[in-house]
Amino acid sequence: MPLETTTSGSLPRSTALIEANAARAFADDGFTLLPSAEAEELTARAVADVVERQRAAGITLVGDGEFGKAMTNPVDYGAWWGYSFQRVAGLSLTEVNAFTEPPVLSSPGNVRLTSFLGRRDRQRFPAVYTEAVETGRIASAFPTTTGPLSYRGHDAVAADIRNLTAALHDGEQGFLTAIAPGSAARVHNDYYASEQEHIDAWADALREEYRAITDAGLILQLDDPSLAENFDQIDPEPSAADYRAFTRIRIEAINRAIEGLPKEQVRLHLCWGSWHGPHTTDVELKDILDVVLEANVGSISFEAGNVRHEHEFAVWADARIPEDLVLVPGVVSHATNVVEHPDLVAQRIRRYTDIVGADRVIASTDCGLGGRIHPDIAWAKLESLGEGARRAG
Repeated sequence: MPLETTTSGSLPRSTALIEANAARAFADDGFTLLPSAEAEELTARAVADVVERQRAAGITLVGDGEFGKAMTNPVDYGAWWGYSFQRVAGLSLTEVNAFTEPPVLSSPGNVRLTSFLGRRDRQRFPAVYTEAVETGRIASAFPTTTGPLSYRGHDAVAADIRNLTAALHDGEQGFLTAIAPGSAARVHNDYYASEQEHIDAWADALREEYRAITDAGLILQLDDPSLAENFDQIDPEPSAADYRAFTRIRIEAINRAIEGLPKEQVRLHLCWGSWHGPHTTDVELKDILDVVLEANVGSISFEAGNVRHEHEFAVWADARIPEDLVLVPGVVSHATNVVEHPDLVAQRIRRYTDIVGADRVIASTDCGLGGRIHPDIAWAKLESLGEGARRAG
């Protein structure tokens, strides 16, 4: 019997859907996309199609492809984040944002995120990032927190839920993604007195989205690349102890936001950022895994096919994994155009079934495929994932 399979969220959008979102006007605030009947109709049809296509590829735990999170360009690494600007009040455009703020230096015991353009991997490989790392364009500008945060995305998350549940068969499980508080709080803050207050405010606002998804009987995937990715955005490189303390605040924010939600319906996605750079300044999994395992979730999705981190299955083998935790390793990767052979996929899967057993492993993609690699390659990878899971079983 083949193992369970899923994806980490983003799947390729059609040209028509991208163009329909690109045609949407902005509200007076300059970053909120106004509703569009054409985009809403196309999204509903596209979700039905992408769910059926996942089934055909051998995916057993399907998602909506993140189609409710607008992409207006075929290459877009930020739709998983930018959608939150459309759903939370208290944001506005200012002269400074996460990409234009000046670099910030950290010191021992005082860890601070520097600018996105000041990342250490980018500093080490400036020519590569200038000439060879394509990031495309996100759907809206990055705002700043300028007032009290509150959730305003009730209609949008209801549409996500409606579109996915309409596409599911009776008794079939599905999942929706939502940004985690720590990742959301990386927007510039001009309102809250401290970083802790800012993160907690995001946790309280986003909790409404989380509850809507789990109340609908769906799996909630919390996207939190900040847990690992922040390490590259701290200059100079912090000590392991300082970074662990910095990361624990983000885990505590997750636990605050999901308190009372069914644990088995919450999945945490951990990754090192899906841009196609060298990633030589990524944090090692061994330095943060025990902190990540403090999250009160039922499953953890993580990069296991990315060549910078594939070797870290050995870290999982040595970890104290909760007995009720399901592992969701990414065994095909967004980071290469090469389509993994099903036998390699099966080998990667067995590394984890050997650790926790086949009943506690769901094979996945290591990060989102939509907006990162060519659609034809993405679907070939999903077919290889499905066949690899069959062989592993």
